[in-house]
Amino acid sequence: MAISQCSVTYEDVTVIFTQEEWILLNPSEKKLYRDVLWENYWNFLSVGKLLEEHSTNKQQQNHQRSKQSNILNYLRLHERTHNGEKPYECKQCCKAFSSASSLQRHERTHSGEKPYICKQCTKAFSRASHLRIHEITHSEEKPYECKQCSKAFSLAAHLRIHERTHTGEKPYECKQCNKAFSQGSHLRVHERTHSGEKPYQCKQCSKAFSRASHLQRHERTHSGEKPYECKECSKAFSRTSHLRVHERTHSGEKPYKCKQCTKAFSQVGNLRVHERTHSGVKPYECKQCTKAFSQASNLSVHERTHSGEKPYECKQCTETFSQAGNLRVHERTHSGNPMNVNSRKDRVKSMEPVSPHHDSLWSVLHKLLH
Repeated sequence: MAISQCSVTYEDVTVIFTQEEWILLNPSEKKLYRDVLWENYWNFLSVGKLLEEHSTNKQQQNHQRSKQSNILNYLRLHERTHNGEKPYECKQCCKAFSSASSLQRHERTHSGEKPYICKQCTKAFSRASHLRIHEITHSEEKPYECKQCSKAFSLAAHLRIHERTHTGEKPYECKQCNKAFSQGSHLRVHERTHSGEKPYQCKQCSKAFSRASHLQRHERTHSGEKPYECKECSKAFSRTSHLRVHERTHSGEKPYKCKQCTKAFSQVGNLRVHERTHSGVKPYECKQCTKAFSQASNLSVHERTHSGEKPYECKQCTETFSQAGNLRVHERTHSGNPMNVNSRKDRVKSMEPVSPHHDSLWSVLHKLLH
């Protein structure tokens, strides 16, 4: 009677972690989970055998065997997280996965399919878990608060990740270069710099990217979309980072300061270039003549002296130049700008020395200018 009244299912005695939850467990918690998982499994099988022995209902026996088969399949799948077995391979990029469902999710990065749609804002996602996380943003409920800075989060996992910005903890380490990261997703993206994997492909030009966000940015070069607008002058940008840099032209903010001379800059890239004036570092070297430069743009200009390339063309007379600055100077000869050849002649006149023995030199300069 006790056996016949048993209504416990395997799901009642098992905790299934998502991938995001699993990576947040420490090694001792993972070991405990595996031990309990196996103990529950064998206990459950034992109960199933007793039910089969006492049951006269063939349908009930078949149902029990089916459940046991599902449990065994789940355990086999789980074991692959430990032994590294990956029998399911993507036909497009040959990346392998431990489960068929993981392969299906990955294939959406190639197809762009996003079957999970938010009912409130119609935003679409490739994974059900991503949709569930997104739906929390509509509730605006943030019950998890950081004790150090009072910043609040809608998920406990997000709070734990944030707390690492205070502790400096970086538990995810790259096996190839030992670089460490605070989030598992950041490590996965970094590993693509070693493997060269670029799973996100543009449908219009087939250009591939290692991150979904990089693909989204690139797609705006085709659509011309500029969703980030400056509140002061309404100028629009395709990237938030470009908007933030632009806003500093209004605020005058220069957060990047040189430690040696205290000169400040609005962009970190400009600071790095400036610091080379102190260190003398010239990382950009010409392959043909080994001449080195502190800026990549200077190297590009120099390389044209070897290739003869002149990409800057005057619209009025079609004369070409290797540098944009030279084109601008040339254009003034058409526009009649005060900074034209005649003004340079006047400046040379004003610089003429009083000493008569330099007359011959200045006469040569006048002839050259005229």
